[in-house]
Parts: sequence; structure tokens; C-alpha cells
Amino acid sequence: MNTVVTQDLSLLYLISSASLPVQLVMLILLLVSLLSWWFIFRKLFVIRHEIKQTDEFEDYFWRGADLNALYQRATSSRYASGSMERIFAAGFGEFSKHPPGSDDKSVMESTRRAMQATYQREMDKLESHLSFLATVGSVSPYIGLLGTVWGIMNSFRSLSNVAQATIAHVAPGIAEALIATAMGLFAAIPAVIAYNRYASDTEQLATRFESFMEELTNVLQRRVAE
Repeated sequence: MNTVVTQDLSLLYLISSASLPVQLVMLILLLVSLLSWWFIFRKLFVIRHEIKQTDEFEDYFWRGADLNALYQRATSSRYASGSMERIFAAGFGEFSKHPPGSDDKSVMESTRRAMQATYQREMDKLESHLSFLATVGSVSPYIGLLGTVWGIMNSFRSLSNVAQATIAHVAPGIAEALIATAMGLFAAIPAVIAYNRYASDTEQLATRFESFMEELTNVLQRRVAE
């Protein structure tokens, strides 16, 4: 007569019956995954909004808008300006501080420095939390692997108390250990995809900002030469 031994291998049972170190690894991965998803969705809206604002400002700027009116709009507290517009406001504001007859070279140098400082601040904002996503993508699989190794080690160590080892004795321990690996991958894969996408988007925005700074410098230089 064959006796069939059935065991509860449901996900919740395996997690609840896992050893404390493996449960801690799972908890860490769960928290990291939730936090990374929060940053992923938050960054998605921020970058999309920034691209939209940049497109609108460039279109308005190159349609020949009056620079003084554009500056007043950019510095208005009732108007939510984008990064490129704030770069323009910093440069044009610094340019406007110099009275007629000032040294052209010093005027343009101070204007470039003002735009560069604002550009750096805006890029720091756009790139915020990207390093966290990169860290999650690179570290999470190893954290999951740590839980897997610990779980498998416990499974084989428990065999020392069994007279005859069967797959039924090691299956639960190995299954709970592999859950840690799965959770590590679940946390890492979206973070890597999001990081690559957002890093590419911010790099493209940085290129557009730098090009605009050069073009605005040329516009202001022509105004000084008049």
C-alpha cells in the first residue's frame, strides 16, 4: 500500500514557515520593491511633464516672443515654469542686471555662469532617485540569493535528523528559498528597466538644455553688439 504525503506548498504557507533570516530577506525585498515602484511612477509623471513644458517653451521662444515678456512670465509666481524656462530666467535676469556700456565679455560670462548654475540644479532634480533605482536593480538579486542560500542550507541541515531523506523533506525548504530569489528578481527587473528609460530621457533633456543655453547666449550676444 502506497502512502502519499501531501504538504501545503502555497505561497503564504511557505513564506510564513520560512526561517527568520529568509523572512527578513523577503521583507527587505518587499519594502525595496514597493519603494522603487513609488519612484518609478513618480518619475514617470515628472519627466513626462518636463518634456511637455520644454516642448511648449521652445515653441514659444522660437516663434519670436519678446524676451522681456518671456522673462516676466517665467518669474511670475502664478505660473509654474519648467526647467528650460528657469534656465532662461536665470540667464536673462543676470544679463538684464548689467547697465548699458558694461564690458561685453564680463556680461556674457556672468550670464553663462547663471545659466550653468540653474542648469545643474535642474538636472539634479531630474536625476534624483535614479541612483536608488540603479542600486535596487544591481543589489536586489544578490539579496534574494542570500535568502536562497540560507534556505537551502537549512533544508539540507534538517536532513541530518531524518533517517531516510526524500524529496518531501527538502521540497518546502527549497521552495521557500527560491521565493527569495524570485522576489529579488521582481524588485530588480522593473528598477533596471525604469532606470535605463529615465536615464535616457534625462540625458536627452540635458542635451536640449545645453543647446538652448548656447542658442540663448548667441541671441544675447547679438543684442549686446547692437
